[in-house]
Amino acid sequence: MGEPSVLDYVKAKLMPWRGPAPEIPPLEVELDRVEAHPPSHRAERITTEYPEMDLGTASVSQVSSEAVLASDASVNALGIPWRSLLALLLALFAQSSLEPRPSREWVIGAVFYLAASALVIWAFWRSELVLAPLRPHNQTRDPLSFRALSFFVAILLAVAAFAMFGGNQFTVWNLSLWVLSVAAFIHSLWLPKSPGAAASQKALLTFFPQEQLQKITLEMLLVASGIILVVFFRVYRLDSTPPEMVSDHAEKLLDVWDVLAGQTRIFFPRNTGREAMQMYLTAGIIELFNTGFSYLSLKIGTVFAGLLTLVYTYLLGKEIGGKRIAFFALLFAGIAYWPNLISRVGLRFPLYPLFVAPVLYYLLRGLRERNRNDFILSGIFLGLGLHGYTSIRILPLVILVGIGLFLIHRQSKGARKDALIWLAILALVALFIFLPLLRFAIENPDMFAFRSFSRLGTVERELPGPAAQIFLSNLWRAVTMFVWDDGQIWVTSVTNRPALDVVSGALFIIGVLLVLLRYIKKRNWVDIFLLLSIPLLLLPSVLSLAFPGENPSLNRMAGAAVPVFLIVALSLDALLSAVERGLGRPAGKWAAYGLALLLLLISSAQNYDLVFNQYQSVYAASAWNTSEMGEVIREFSTSTGTPDTAWVVAFPHWVDTRLVGINAGYPLKDYAIWIDRINETVSDPRAKLFLVKPDDEEAIQSLMAIYPLGSLQLFSSQTANHDFYMFLIPAVPK
Repeated sequence: MGEPSVLDYVKAKLMPWRGPAPEIPPLEVELDRVEAHPPSHRAERITTEYPEMDLGTASVSQVSSEAVLASDASVNALGIPWRSLLALLLALFAQSSLEPRPSREWVIGAVFYLAASALVIWAFWRSELVLAPLRPHNQTRDPLSFRALSFFVAILLAVAAFAMFGGNQFTVWNLSLWVLSVAAFIHSLWLPKSPGAAASQKALLTFFPQEQLQKITLEMLLVASGIILVVFFRVYRLDSTPPEMVSDHAEKLLDVWDVLAGQTRIFFPRNTGREAMQMYLTAGIIELFNTGFSYLSLKIGTVFAGLLTLVYTYLLGKEIGGKRIAFFALLFAGIAYWPNLISRVGLRFPLYPLFVAPVLYYLLRGLRERNRNDFILSGIFLGLGLHGYTSIRILPLVILVGIGLFLIHRQSKGARKDALIWLAILALVALFIFLPLLRFAIENPDMFAFRSFSRLGTVERELPGPAAQIFLSNLWRAVTMFVWDDGQIWVTSVTNRPALDVVSGALFIIGVLLVLLRYIKKRNWVDIFLLLSIPLLLLPSVLSLAFPGENPSLNRMAGAAVPVFLIVALSLDALLSAVERGLGRPAGKWAAYGLALLLLLISSAQNYDLVFNQYQSVYAASAWNTSEMGEVIREFSTSTGTPDTAWVVAFPHWVDTRLVGINAGYPLKDYAIWIDRINETVSDPRAKLFLVKPDDEEAIQSLMAIYPLGSLQLFSSQTANHDFYMFLIPAVPK
């Protein structure tokens, strides 16, 4: 390839997103520039600056910070990376100042973050703080081949399945036709000898190369310890954290009851409508583990979804930076309080990040390897995700932005036409899998779109202000919630505190700046996409224009946790690499291990406190103790009374009486009774039990008047201000 021309230079300046302008200085200037640096400075630049690889000659093998450090093993220490370490210290202090306290102000944190940012820029400019290099893009071309017979069979089967999906029911016939159509369509497009397939299988099944499985290494022990720590955080005290169900849980369990009773719906209309995935998942768990119609059954499914998300978070980290970054992403996402709560609460929320992670993984890998099969896999996960949680409907926009960014950057050279074909393949695969919901959406457009438009538009209420103003305000609150205020929704957060712990928050801010700086220098589309994907994935919460008080909403933002913790991992890896290069081997390696362990311990301690102390206590105080009421009714029903002669006297904004029935072991029984209907119970001679809110003096007086032989007892709850009265009436002797 010849030297760059003036035209190349002008084109690069006019289109900066395609890469930095080529340098064409005179030879004399280049020699002067080299001689101007003293030998020690030249050595530092040579050993710490990693130019982008030549795409024509680079290997597609794993490129990571470990490879870079291996090349530096024989290099002398360059000195303590004081700029990087001071930047980390200032960022930690800044984030600590933003923790909740009576006199919390953002000014101090902003000042220290600005100082930390200045040091990060300085360290980056001096090549002291450098991100692990991105993997090079392949130059292969798509053969543009397909199997015509399978393709047309898939179309015919899909049309037949679509016609049979009417009535909002899965049946043996329409389900069989649908699965066969999806299989035939995938078969028509799948490339049989794709290197990506073998690589994906290996990545999913192993953390280590096969030759390392014969011996125990320090790396294996660290990874195993990290996985144990993550599993501990996700399953410890699962039965009691959080302790109680809320009304949404009642809706889900009643839908699950319908599934096991034979009502195999495509879309569940209860409570303004829900996609079906969690209902079938929970029904399967109940059948498999015999956990019953319980809160635990819901939690098992959602915790499993959260753990599976971490697998693809690991693979994403490996794709954009290497095994160490992958491990840090898995570790910090696994112990973080935000995704932990999203998984533990037992609602559909973790189904958002569960499908964001594999869709992005296969999209990024497919564009880098130029492998059609990855786009098929991305489409499969997108289609499945659309059956999960409403927030994932924003993901097609994220994909479009990603493809658009790829097309306007130089990494797409020679693959722009193929990329559009791959996008079409991804969309068609997702459409085939979305087919049942598509039929429902056409038949019931209002119900299918109600939850989205009730927040975005004026379906439930008028907007409380100008739409653009609310959107910008929501966007600002959303993008700052990582380090400032995560909102007021106690079910899924420790309210009004940063969504990230002190360590993760500091690393996130440093990482965002480093990724931005690398993009400015290298112009790689992956960097800018990684940054832009975060606000895009926050949009399901940001677009709550009719109810801006619901923003930030950690559950509707859960998909953004995937790129957020990737950036945290990139940041930590860059800091540790600076320490390793600065101090040399072996001192630098052990100092980096020590720093990583210290940060992990601080992060783990805070996240443990956030989940098992702060969240637990706030949740228990905010949710009504329907489990205790259910236990009282169950004991009454199996001793002196029956399930049909117990009631909860209804009171505004008190317990969901359906949850009392579920906790008592009678899922279809709503135990509510209004005061004006208590008289109707007199004719039943059996023993009776009424549960009454202590504030409901009218109900207490009415019960005493109707049943003068009844006895009133106070049940002392384990949670303060959650006591209730038990009014017992003995059976009438025959």
